[in-house]
Amino acid sequence: MPAPLLFVVSAIAQYVGAAVAVDLFTRLAPATVAWLRVAVAALVLLVWTRPWRTRALWTWRSLRTAALFGVVLAVMNVAFYVAIDTLPLGTAVALEFAGPVAVAAVTGRGWRERAAIVVAATGVVLLAGVSLHVGDDAARGLVAIGVAATCWALYILLGRRVAAAPTGGLTGLGVAMAASALVLAPLLAPGAGPVLTDARLALLVLVVAVLSSVVPYGIEQVVLRRVSAATFAVLLALLPATAAVVGAVMLGQVPHGLELVGLVLVSGAIALTAREADAAEEAPPPA
Repeated sequence: MPAPLLFVVSAIAQYVGAAVAVDLFTRLAPATVAWLRVAVAALVLLVWTRPWRTRALWTWRSLRTAALFGVVLAVMNVAFYVAIDTLPLGTAVALEFAGPVAVAAVTGRGWRERAAIVVAATGVVLLAGVSLHVGDDAARGLVAIGVAATCWALYILLGRRVAAAPTGGLTGLGVAMAASALVLAPLLAPGAGPVLTDARLALLVLVVAVLSSVVPYGIEQVVLRRVSAATFAVLLALLPATAAVVGAVMLGQVPHGLELVGLVLVSGAIALTAREADAAEEAPPPA
């Protein structure tokens, strides 16, 4: 399946799962839902990949990278769920992607990166201005999505290392998620008690874990091994638009006016970060 089509499937699964997660916030704290999502996804991936069979491939360096990747992934998920508890889904996703764009603009040498940061900053200002009127807790959501944006930049850098590791992307992803679930368990596991006594709630958590973690992160590990960094950056531009569509269809959060302009600008900025020089780089081998 072509990488762009894989990415569309990944985006739809991820944000349908996020839309389902929003409904869980009446029963569980957003941060607890995020931890459950990671913990359940880790169990699914560990059973699927059985990383203990490839112990010879695990080195201290690869384990350290996977663990760090997992912690970043967990913090990103928790911050994102805290954000979408107060911000529209499409707005939160667009703001989240300002992080990777800013990193590319600061570290880049070409005109594309410099132009991208100007375009992204304009889009972020428009989106933030609209979001501040969403509710009294919108400021908390904006801070949380800022944390998620920073983690997303680290996710791309560390995720490519995990994807290219000898253990394989999905195996490393399972270990990473297990590490992140263990690190955050003392803080967030106590709030997960209702899941143990409510079968419907447990099923919804499983749906969120599979749709928002197993499917999209698994697909992204495959894509990261098949395409260059430039192509991956362009594919990222699909995510804010997909989130806005899912948010409109499932949550009634229809973007309009300046919000639409902001979404377009942030997506365009992500596409601008792809340099022609990067396209010629050799991509890692297919999964």
